[in-house]
Amino acid sequence: MSDAIVVIPTYNEIENIEAIIDAVFAQEKAFHVLIVDDNSPDGTHKKVIELQEKYPTKLFLETRKAKTGLGTAYIHGFRWALQRDYEYIFEMDADFSHNPKDLMRLLAACQEEGADVAIGSRYVKGVNVVNWPMNRVLMSYFASKYVRFITGIPIHDTTAGFICYRKKVLETIGLDNIRFVGYAFQIELKFKAWKLGFNIKEVSVIFTDRTKGESKMDSSIFSEAVFGIIKMKIRSMFSRK
Repeated sequence: MSDAIVVIPTYNEIENIEAIIDAVFAQEKAFHVLIVDDNSPDGTHKKVIELQEKYPTKLFLETRKAKTGLGTAYIHGFRWALQRDYEYIFEMDADFSHNPKDLMRLLAACQEEGADVAIGSRYVKGVNVVNWPMNRVLMSYFASKYVRFITGIPIHDTTAGFICYRKKVLETIGLDNIRFVGYAFQIELKFKAWKLGFNIKEVSVIFTDRTKGESKMDSSIFSEAVFGIIKMKIRSMFSRK
């Protein structure tokens, strides 16, 4: 058994899925991995089923019927992990934009440094982004600045998607209370954790844009973040969660 699980949502990641799973299992820690696949037409989930023969006790798969948003995929995975009592629950992309070697650093921030939430941060020490076009770097960087300004949250990379949560954080937040399903989902979880008084630590990482497969990012995802954050802030004034 392991006390740590890495939740990886996928949609058409056939080019990356085997390599990312192998890379996670190559780490010093005996992580488990849960793939939450949105019925990828490229056969990603079928490849995971094949890999379960290689990793029968530590690779798990949940296949959803359709693509209904990053946030709902993570919530599905978080519920699965909480039901099985994992203490450390990670979220990570499948495309190697997050370096699997940094999983150990995020875990150490929680296990050894007392963090309840450890964020793999692109912006806590300058701008650590590789191979992104400048317009996308600026959009992401200033989105985080905007969120800090509106909410007051003391986090540099509010839109980061490489995170380790202690079990108690996700239990206390209440996954039924999460409203966003896209890009802003990442912001909402951090905001709620901060508002509830959990200890949040940013760990500087280098984010490298994918080299295989296609990005799922589009302008509507950013729009959700920009216009939804004000509503989130206003709601928070009348609710503890």
